[in-house]
Amino acid sequence: MRNLYNPKKLIIQAICEMGINKPITPIWYGLTGCYLVLSTTAVNAQSNEKVSSEQLHMEEVIVTSQRIEENIQNVPIAVTAISEEALRDLKIERGDELLRAAPNVTFSKGNFNRYNLSIRGIGSKALSASSDPGVAVSFNNTPLLRDRLHEQEYFDVERVEVLRGPQGTLYGRNATGGVVNMLPRLPTQEFEADIKSEVGSYDTRRMSGMLNLPLSDTLAARVSGAMTKRDGYDYNTATNNDVNNRDLYSTRLMLDWSPSAKFNANLIWQHFEEDDQRSRTGKQLCTPDPGPGQIDDREISEDYALHFTQGCKPISLYDEESYGAPNGFTLANFAYLQAWFQTYPAGYDADGNPVLVFKPGNPYKDINQSRNLRKIATNYDPMFNAENDVVQLNFEVALADSLTFFAQSTYIKDDYYSFQDYSRFQSNAIFNDTSGLFDKNDEPLKDTQGLTPGGVFMDPQLGATTGLTAVEVYESDSTQWAHELRLQSAFDGPINFSAGINYLDFESLEGYFLFNNTYSLLAEVIFESLYTPCNDENKNECFYSDLNSIENVDGEGHNYFYGPNPVETRSSAAFGELYWDLSDDVKLTTGLRYTRDHKITTPIPPQILLGASINSEGELETGEATGGSIRRGFDPLPDVVQKWNEFTGRIVLDWQARNAFTDETMFYVSYARGYKAGGTNPPELGVDPSVVQVPDLADAFEPEFVNAMEFGSKNTLLGGNMTFNTTAFFYEYKDYQVSKIVERSTLNENFDTRTFGLELEAVWLATSNTRFNANLGYLKTRIGDNEKSVDVLNRTQGNEDWTLLRPNFQVGTSCIAPTELVNTILDSAFFPSFGHFMLWSACPGTLRWGDFDPETDVGVPFDALIDYVYRPLTDAPNGGRGFDVNLGGNELPNSPNYTLNFGVEHIIGIQDWDLRLRADYYYQGESYARVYNTEYDRLKAWDNLNISATLTQPNWDFQVELYVKNVFDDAPIIDAFTNADDTGLSTNVFTLDPRIVGLSVYKAFGNQF
Repeated sequence: MRNLYNPKKLIIQAICEMGINKPITPIWYGLTGCYLVLSTTAVNAQSNEKVSSEQLHMEEVIVTSQRIEENIQNVPIAVTAISEEALRDLKIERGDELLRAAPNVTFSKGNFNRYNLSIRGIGSKALSASSDPGVAVSFNNTPLLRDRLHEQEYFDVERVEVLRGPQGTLYGRNATGGVVNMLPRLPTQEFEADIKSEVGSYDTRRMSGMLNLPLSDTLAARVSGAMTKRDGYDYNTATNNDVNNRDLYSTRLMLDWSPSAKFNANLIWQHFEEDDQRSRTGKQLCTPDPGPGQIDDREISEDYALHFTQGCKPISLYDEESYGAPNGFTLANFAYLQAWFQTYPAGYDADGNPVLVFKPGNPYKDINQSRNLRKIATNYDPMFNAENDVVQLNFEVALADSLTFFAQSTYIKDDYYSFQDYSRFQSNAIFNDTSGLFDKNDEPLKDTQGLTPGGVFMDPQLGATTGLTAVEVYESDSTQWAHELRLQSAFDGPINFSAGINYLDFESLEGYFLFNNTYSLLAEVIFESLYTPCNDENKNECFYSDLNSIENVDGEGHNYFYGPNPVETRSSAAFGELYWDLSDDVKLTTGLRYTRDHKITTPIPPQILLGASINSEGELETGEATGGSIRRGFDPLPDVVQKWNEFTGRIVLDWQARNAFTDETMFYVSYARGYKAGGTNPPELGVDPSVVQVPDLADAFEPEFVNAMEFGSKNTLLGGNMTFNTTAFFYEYKDYQVSKIVERSTLNENFDTRTFGLELEAVWLATSNTRFNANLGYLKTRIGDNEKSVDVLNRTQGNEDWTLLRPNFQVGTSCIAPTELVNTILDSAFFPSFGHFMLWSACPGTLRWGDFDPETDVGVPFDALIDYVYRPLTDAPNGGRGFDVNLGGNELPNSPNYTLNFGVEHIIGIQDWDLRLRADYYYQGESYARVYNTEYDRLKAWDNLNISATLTQPNWDFQVELYVKNVFDDAPIIDAFTNADDTGLSTNVFTLDPRIVGLSVYKAFGNQF
């Protein structure tokens, strides 16, 4: 246990012991940094040190949360404004760190290219190319449907505004949770420049700078930029490389033209680019599931255990057992191939013994992982590329002294590419040497090398492989146009307004590739389609295999999984707000917005391992074995067109109260209605249902609606030396969108919820040299009664009359089947000769092997063989997917009951220099990763401490800062994502950046400092 009675020594020790992973600390550990600053403050107060030339003060914070410049204390909205100085002091470098500045805000990376920024429990838990964010992220008031919030670093910022609660009237669509609006510094008519250089742990190198030039009396330009390079935070023990590094830069160019007092125009171009080994997901955890061992009193042999394991068990992610690997038998491709090669060996050795392509047993047997979340063991290092451009043109025209017209047009182009190991586990060697084998007659095989010479299989995309090997690639390409016209009044009378129209056009193509060496083996062994040409001369059922390298795949091969998702969104709206001063102290705000959303999605079913034959007339016919309809490329379904026309708005009453306890007090009460559009779920496998049965899943999800009540007060006290703001809120939410992985794709479901909470924000200037800031959030979320969902980690829900089964390789999702049926199969005279096929057929899947339905006329009539009739899609709960769980009363994911931020800073004068000491502590309470709220879902509370010491020479406009982020080098699990059945239901976990010790030097020129 750390020495709690010597906090100064503790912090020095924490800085020196870089690289040591510490356990999660209790809340009072985090306050030691604040104690250090406070103890220095006390000593300084009792000494005769020189008074600092730099003095802290309470600045008037100006925000544009209502699209006009106002003092934040006069705005009847729960809003936090973070200036560039505050971003620097709090060490907030990216959008994912804003949770350390505002209450009830959380953040986590998502499993694909998305993230979940959540405000008051409302965020982006839906995963679909057509889904929208729940918290609108805006650049200079323009909402961005695709952005680089957690990759791009802030630079040359005027401020970042975090608006909590529905903001659909003025801030556009899909702001049900709130808005994060970043406003850049615009050009001015004064020469300004600055430059900052920084070095730190992990060979961190940062530079940023700005140059503001007045080009004439009416024209000014501003150029700014930032770059970051550092080594990887994580270590890949398989490749012996550091990964998760950073190599990124941003630039911004702005021109501002004001030819008269009544006209202003500015043009902004911002560019971001990243090319490094950023890990899109974190470490992958699993508690191996060995399977039941026996069903009733019947022992299950290892040859058939593959049918009864789901790969990973749902126990706490903090358990020692979670650092294992899945039971490899749950991987359908591997299990099927093992069963196949037991029947059809690769050949025989010189002694006449059969040689199987696969080694027997679990490929992940005895695999244990490091408990260090920053150590992984993957066959491939990740690769990451992102590029984002924003071009914005703004006009401001004074039509009259009290009437201003605004026009804004924005173009956004975003490209994204991520490559990483899929399984995140390095398996044992699985292939035997198939070279130099003989046939049954002791004659050498014509193919002297076989499939796996030397125990190596050559995959066209993955190259030489010796174990289970898989790689995933996620890429996206999107463009967005956004236009807004707005009229704003500033009359002297009691009534003013803001009204406008806007239009948004967004197009996106997202694609997900999964390359797996077992897919290639199936293509070659089962379908003879890997190296055998599938052309018009080949009439048999076959498919095209793409033999190009992974960098040059054509996207038309059926030997890998590829799911392209083209989406177009068009949205138009008319909106307005009326501001009516009912008296000198009371104001009424009413707002209304009418939104028309139009989404067009082109469903393109994946075609993995699907083929077709050619009939006597030269036409394609459905493949009798695979159920496919085409041999190459894709067969898009008709476009899905979705339209919504919705009214949203708000009404607010605020009162400037006068009392003896405060300098200024405002009370407000508000009601707001918010809306977020629905979307489509990605399509299922493109099979003929008469050949391959798959569970029928919803092809779309509903829009979200929220009714929000809010009560707040904003107070200024102690002669302006303190602000103290409080908020209470209640949400009634309809159809909140939450995603999970089903059938190798995402299924988005809708749940009704209720939410209430409290928020406190305070800043206190204790002396001219000492300032405190704090915020506290309390949140309680509750999913509605009788809301239901299937938990993929517990499909039977403990019902012993049903047994979990793994399907054949063409179906991705496990199923449940009657235990009576399973026992009947195991007792049958046809077991084990038909054992694998009967057990696979108890799940939805291919009918060509057989089924238990007397009304079908395909495959083996298993129903007649064992006298048992069963139809998985209709006789089992939810088409065989499992029993529903009643979610009523459960909490929403990523909705901790408590969040706390506490900061203190103190300035000491040292001759002509000022030394600023600062400490910031953050605490996030316990929460859940999924809606099921099981022990597996539980995310423990975690905290974080940052400290800094800044030495400033005001006369030189010069500053040196030494800082430590994540002082205790904690690595908490801040979120988790459950993967597909195909991975064994493993879990991707996400953690914080490690401890960073950094030193920066800053120099300003002109009037910037």
